[in-house]
Amino acid sequence: MELRTLRYFVAVAEELHFGRAATRLHMSQPPLSRAIKQLEAEVGALLFARSPAGVTLTPVGTVLLDEARALLAHADRVQVRVRAAAGVTTITVGILGDGTDPGVSRLAAAYRRRHPGVEIRIRDTDLTDPTCGLRAGLVDVALTRAPFDETALTVRALRTDPVGVVLRADDPLARRERLRLAELDDRPWFQFPEGTDPFWQSYWNAGRPREGPVVRAVQECLQAVLWNGTVGLAPLGHDLPAELAVVPLIDMTPSRVVAAWNAGDTNPLIRSFIEIATAAYGR
Repeated sequence: MELRTLRYFVAVAEELHFGRAATRLHMSQPPLSRAIKQLEAEVGALLFARSPAGVTLTPVGTVLLDEARALLAHADRVQVRVRAAAGVTTITVGILGDGTDPGVSRLAAAYRRRHPGVEIRIRDTDLTDPTCGLRAGLVDVALTRAPFDETALTVRALRTDPVGVVLRADDPLARRERLRLAELDDRPWFQFPEGTDPFWQSYWNAGRPREGPVVRAVQECLQAVLWNGTVGLAPLGHDLPAELAVVPLIDMTPSRVVAAWNAGDTNPLIRSFIEIATAAYGR
């Protein structure tokens, strides 16, 4: 079995969808399907059960998934050791937002265990660049939130979070159990500086033009709420000061936590990071 084919198999097994797996692998679906059929022929058994309802792993496929992940992890360790011998022992990770996310903590611990000899540099970024300096070459991989312009980037979804609106605790709307976006139309909303990714700006403005104070960081957002009564969107589950409240929005698209890196970058440290992140955030 070729490592490339095993990576194809793992992608399909994790996505349970040939189309999504093909997108993740930056290839069209027909050659991916042919590769999986060839792998099934080599194994001598079906790896996936295909039906109108979707794709599921067969018992044989479940066994191969565990073995394939172990083989690929070993192959990555080999590449890392070779690169380390050549002096390549550093990976720079850009992080947007709350570094106390339990997914980040699990990822950091798992990555250190897998690569104890690798120096991991962290670049914390504000809200004006959702790619955390990836396009500027300041980081190797970004742990961030979508959506943003994905041109020339590869993006892996790790988790989705429901979104709410942040309000002052004494705001009448803060006593509600849930809200709709239309109930906030007459309020000022956060804005990002000119030149910020338009997909990013549009998402946090719920898809329509808004007016309000310009902010660059999470703390600026919170202070704008406290001082000016500005409203803004935020993923649920984050700790807030007692003076603030967050109310779930029932008609807002969830926020996606993603990992992103430059398309075509074959650095095994990045590939290993993505695989470990997928497992850490999937718990």
